[in-house]
Amino acid sequence: MKKCLLLLLTLFCVSLSSNAQKESKKNKKDLELVSVEPDKELAGEYFNRWSIEADFGQAKGSKPYTDGYFANNPKKVFGGMPMNHVGIGARYMFSPKFGIKANFNWDNLQEQNGSGSLPFQMEHLQFSSEGVINMTRLFDIQNQAGRFGLLFHFGFQVSRMSPKMGPLEGFKEWNGGAVAGLSPQFRIYKNISIFADFSINSNLRQHFTWDGQNYSDSANNLTGSLSRVTLGVSVALGKGPIHGDWAIIQDKNDKRLDSLNNRIGEIEELMNDSDKDGVPDYLDVEQNSIAGVAVDTKGRMVDKNNNGVPDELEKYINNSITNNNNTATAAASENAILQLINEGYIAAYFDTAKSTPNTASANSIGFILNYLKNNPDKTVEIAGYADEIGATASNDKLANDRAQNVKSILVKAGISESRITILSRGEDDSVDKKSDWARRLVRKAIFKIK
Repeated sequence: MKKCLLLLLTLFCVSLSSNAQKESKKNKKDLELVSVEPDKELAGEYFNRWSIEADFGQAKGSKPYTDGYFANNPKKVFGGMPMNHVGIGARYMFSPKFGIKANFNWDNLQEQNGSGSLPFQMEHLQFSSEGVINMTRLFDIQNQAGRFGLLFHFGFQVSRMSPKMGPLEGFKEWNGGAVAGLSPQFRIYKNISIFADFSINSNLRQHFTWDGQNYSDSANNLTGSLSRVTLGVSVALGKGPIHGDWAIIQDKNDKRLDSLNNRIGEIEELMNDSDKDGVPDYLDVEQNSIAGVAVDTKGRMVDKNNNGVPDELEKYINNSITNNNNTATAAASENAILQLINEGYIAAYFDTAKSTPNTASANSIGFILNYLKNNPDKTVEIAGYADEIGATASNDKLANDRAQNVKSILVKAGISESRITILSRGEDDSVDKKSDWARRLVRKAIFKIK
């Protein structure tokens, strides 16, 4: 009979291997190993689907027993822990979440020394075929679990009971039923893990009592149950660098969706409108336009007479002075212009690591030029800034060079050098330095009228 069981186990494993090869060829194009641990990534398409397992521990028949016979020792913790079980098995995982396994188990049930039970001995051989669920993958908690894992298994079993002493010695009975259990595990090496297993087995047509002293009528099934608590080791087989229970498989279609989502994110970022002028940043050549001032299709404040002052702002100032021909209104308009300049609304901007203003800054510098020409009693202070990328000393010099170059433009345009002072403000750390768009706003030179 043992030879029959071994033959059955061999045929089952061969069948699993054949199906696994077909499934592997079918899914190989769609599946790819992308990572193995939260902090590591591997390239390749290998995934260790097969593993062999061996365990040992205790098995106890829970029911039924003849009066005077029992498995537990009431004098010991947990009723005693007899080492009377050995098991071997093979497991195949279709994915990191789901798989199947086959196990062959040997249990030797007998009374414990000092328990007070009458002597008995029952040999229990079992073959099981079960489905397996990797719970850490199913609930997507592998990052938190790290090297720990948890498997749930359930399925069907075929077993044989053989009393080794008593009036029924030599008789045998085949049973069938269900089996289910939980296996906490811990990976100790790339392809090796240890596990504990807690299983419950049921025999739906059992007639023997576990002590082997009685056999019920054939019409009276006793529905026996048996529990196991074991420790074991699992060894993954294959070319993959990691145990299959800790591998992460991603469908290539998911990778395409991730790529698509990234592109959508890039488009959304391009559609940002930093200065709220209605022109997206990727089209906006003047990203510091004044709120409420009309801009053209490229985001530039409209200045048809090219005097450096946006037409709407110029019209507002002229109307204020013309319609309210009094000193207070003129002073208010003057203060509005000074506020725009001194609070940084008018600024020159620079590209990364450059000390010359970009082309979008021409209108801002022109605005300051016209103001200084129309107000010969005024002076201007130019402060240069740099973003946080690079060494601090280099950024201090870069900020100074930016202010100096803006000064040179104004001097060449006819403003006396004595009316212009410069200073370096160094790095502006008021924005997130990881954001390219934010850094653009601090690579600048601003003005202060005195």
